[in-house]
Amino acid sequence: MARTQTAQRRTGTVVSFVLMLVGALTMVLPFLWMLSTSLKESKLVFEFPPKWIPDPPDFANYAEVWDVAPLATGLMNSAIVTVTVVVVGTFSSTMAAFAFAKLDFPHKRLLFVALLATMMVPGVVLIIPQFLAFAELGWIDTLLPLIVPAMLGNITMIFFLRQYMFGLSDELMDAAKLDGAGFLRIYWSIFLPLCKPAIAANVIIVFMGTWNDYMGPLIFTNSPENSTVQLVIASLTSYYAEQTDFPIVMAASIIAVLPVVLLFAGAQRYFVDSFAISGIK
Repeated sequence: MARTQTAQRRTGTVVSFVLMLVGALTMVLPFLWMLSTSLKESKLVFEFPPKWIPDPPDFANYAEVWDVAPLATGLMNSAIVTVTVVVVGTFSSTMAAFAFAKLDFPHKRLLFVALLATMMVPGVVLIIPQFLAFAELGWIDTLLPLIVPAMLGNITMIFFLRQYMFGLSDELMDAAKLDGAGFLRIYWSIFLPLCKPAIAANVIIVFMGTWNDYMGPLIFTNSPENSTVQLVIASLTSYYAEQTDFPIVMAASIIAVLPVVLLFAGAQRYFVDSFAISGIK
């Protein structure tokens, strides 16, 4: 009986590993193909059978892409928008989550339900009202429509952190009050450090969503000087009117995706820890 159970567990482990490996390859292969294409000449992109490793690799695409499109400007604009949204938006979201989780104030539950209800409104429904409002403010063709609403708080982050803070003992807050600490000091010195794994996970998600945003910049900006990196990459397909230079486009895509990859590689430990701890609680 014991041997049978051991064999079943091993079989289950092998099957799980194979399924996860197939899933991982499904997600990694497009990135590897993008990297491979960025190192090829245009005439070799559609050769059959395809070559995963170019021979020889052509790094000229990475130098040429800076000349054919305002990639540096796009990266700078994306960095300004993303860093501002992530830094300011994280503080506003964590403060809101702390208030909803640990403070008592009138109509708290009603306000939180109303906040969650906004998540059910499709984004496309808000495009025209937002455009008209930003036009009245004179924000069209600036980075402000991409920065100001997002830095006021992220509903998903507020909800996630509120649930996370519910799992933290109220005794910590009571002890800090006895020591004379105010709510701001309690938030900054106690709850914010304890929420570091959850904050890191949400920062990755918000960073990816803001950095990869295409619809917002497409609607609210129209000049090359205010284009984000996603618009710059999209413009490469129209730059080559007759045939898209796929190696150039892939080189630009690799450059654009590097910040996301580096951020996730550096913060993946917190990302995993946040979900593990949340699952335990």
